Parts: sequence; C-alpha cells; structure tokens
Amino acid sequence: MRTKLPERGRSHTAIIDEMRAMKHGDADWQHGRVPLFYFKADDAVYEIGKAGFFEYFSENALGATRAYPSVKRMETEVIDMALDLFGAPADAQGFMTTGGTESIVTAIQACRDWSRKQRGSAQHRGNIVASETAHPAFNKGAKLMDLEVRRAPVGPDLRMDLAAIEALIDDDTIMLVGSAPNFSYGMIDPIAALGAIAERRAVWLHVDACVGGYLAPFVRMIGRAIPDFDFRVPGVSSLSADLHKFGFCPKPSSTVLYRTADKARFQFFDETVWPNGRFLTPTIVGTRPAGGIAGAWATLQFLGVEGYQRIARELMAFVDAYRAGIGAIPGLKILGAPDLSIVAYGSDEFDVFRVAEIMAEKGWLPGLVQRPKGIHRMMSLVHAPVLQEYLDDVRAAVGVVRQSGPATSGIRATY
Repeated sequence: MRTKLPERGRSHTAIIDEMRAMKHGDADWQHGRVPLFYFKADDAVYEIGKAGFFEYFSENALGATRAYPSVKRMETEVIDMALDLFGAPADAQGFMTTGGTESIVTAIQACRDWSRKQRGSAQHRGNIVASETAHPAFNKGAKLMDLEVRRAPVGPDLRMDLAAIEALIDDDTIMLVGSAPNFSYGMIDPIAALGAIAERRAVWLHVDACVGGYLAPFVRMIGRAIPDFDFRVPGVSSLSADLHKFGFCPKPSSTVLYRTADKARFQFFDETVWPNGRFLTPTIVGTRPAGGIAGAWATLQFLGVEGYQRIARELMAFVDAYRAGIGAIPGLKILGAPDLSIVAYGSDEFDVFRVAEIMAEKGWLPGLVQRPKGIHRMMSLVHAPVLQEYLDDVRAAVGVVRQSGPATSGIRATY
C-alpha cells in the first residue's frame, strides 16, 4: 500500500522517535559490524566535520561564485590542499564533487571531449581500458556516454596484468585506468608502469584513488612503502579521491583533479540556451550541499598533516593485527598483498562464503569478493575496538564449517 502524506503535521518528538525506532533494524555500524559504507577516525574528528556541515546546512554550492564567496574560498582551499598532497604541477586544476562516481564520470567526460578535440572528430566513440578490478563507475560513465570499456583479467597474484592491459589498447583507446588501491583486493596498481604505457601510446591515464587517496600519502609519510600513484608519475592526466572516505569528512565530498588547466576545462558544462543566460558548472549536478564543502574544509583544518599521520599509524597498526589474526586461523589466507586498509581473505580448503553466512547470523554484515571467493573488509578505526571479537567469531565459524563437511554456499557477492 502506498504511503500518503499525513493530513496534519506531526510533532518533532514523534518524528525523531519513529526515526530512531526504524534504526533498530539497521546494521550496527557504530560498533564495527559493517565492513564498508562508513569511515570514522574518532569522535573529535566526527564532531568538527558535523559542525562544519551544519554551519552551511542551507547554502547551495551552485551559487558559491555569485552568492557565497565563503563557500567558494573553502572549495578552492580544499582543492589547493589536494593538489599539493598529490604532487600536482603548478598548472593543475581540480573540483569538488558529491562522490567517487561523479568524480570518475566527470573525468571520463573531460577525457572524451579532450580526445575528440585532439582527433578533430566530434563523433569518435572511443574505448576505456582497465583491469577487471576497476570500479564499476567506469562502466556507468561509459554507458552514459556510449563508450566501450575493455577489462583485462588480473594475473595469478591478483595484480593488474600490464601485458593484458596493453593488448587491449588500440587506435580508438582514449583512457587507461589504474586504481590506488583497487577495491577488490586493496592493492595499488603499478601506476608508474601504466604511466609509461600511457605516455608511449599517447593515451590519457586516470588514477582512481577514491578509496586510498587521502590515506596513502600519510601512510608513506610514516615510513611505509607506498608506490608512486599520483601526479608524481608523469603519465597521469587525472585523479579522483574521496574526502568522505579516508579523509574522514562528511558526505558528500570528493575531488577530481587534472594535471593541466587545459584538460580540466573540458569538465565544464557551459550553456546559454535559455532566457536566464549563462549556466556554467563543472559538476554533473547543479545544486550541491555547501555543507559537504564546509565539513571537508573544517576536517582538513582540524587534523592537518600531523593528525592524518596519527590516524595512519593507528589504522595501519590495527590492519597489521587484523591480517596477522586472520592468517593465524587454519584454512584462511589473505588474498593478494594489500597496501592499505582493504583486506580480503579466502580459503583453498572450503567455501569461505559459508563462513560469511555464519558471521551474518552473529550480526556481522559480510562484504564479499566473488573471484576468487573471499570475505572483504574496508576498515577504519571504528573496527579496531571489536578486533578480537571479530577474530573469535571467524575462528568459531571456520570450526563449524570444517566440522560440517564439504558444501557450497548459496549466497552471492553484492556491493
């Protein structure tokens, strides 16, 4: 039965009480039982981001240039900090978007239109070449723009196969894609080698650092080995990185950055087709919540380099303990060699999805990988306090699966 608008407005208390009651059926993300969707550093970071967001709760970032110079200033400063963090040259330019998908789609559009100008053909269709581990947002963008996506299988080590990638490149290729890291296994693709291919073949290279962009630089700063993945690699033309993931900023806030202003200008939508005159925006959406910009600016100002380094130390120490704990459970193994905080584990002895089913019964929302089968977690500090409880439940679930004999789970991997 369709819900109808109430005849009379309800009280504030009644509405909030019902909303809180509805939450009782939600997954318990606050106690680390959800493996993705939510990122938290600590309460102080959460509160400053929230305060910044609500300070600009009503402002519309569409009007930043004309009506809200404070919003425009914050957006510019966030982009400046991002460009500096990712080693961008002086001519680089970037924009804030509402999330990783919008950042990726706008980069695809900029690449397509730039490539068409280079080729002198407004009708060229073009194709994108990526590893099978590249985010589906590239297929979403390609579908919107009638482009082809060619995906190369990973190697036996689950890493990008550069030979397979290059074999898919032809005269119609407009973009190569690298991930930093890929979402499936948490490994950073060989961006430097991919950049060399991009330069040799004169193809645009986009780095999807939506997951790791605001974590990897600080992990490197604390002394861990992180391969070059950003504009320090000469062949990189554009890069996407989500502030609302490991930047620990409020949603929605992401960044898309370009090596040159010439390439960045192809992201703009600029039309004068209606009576109100020029409509100019670099984003897919028109109206944008200024709160996302303000919350991001406030969070970056609050943490600074030292704050992000502190989080990186704490988070990576936790990830080390998590990987060691999983590796100590007989029958389980880490898939690939994760570089940051995404870790997937599987088994050569039994169907690990059966372990996931038991974990779900215990209140853990399982993240899954389908090739090969694995249990997947993208962890932030909210997962640290329940580490031992999680490992104990995994160990117990593995014991049940081993005792029950060979069988196959019926569940499927779903993001």
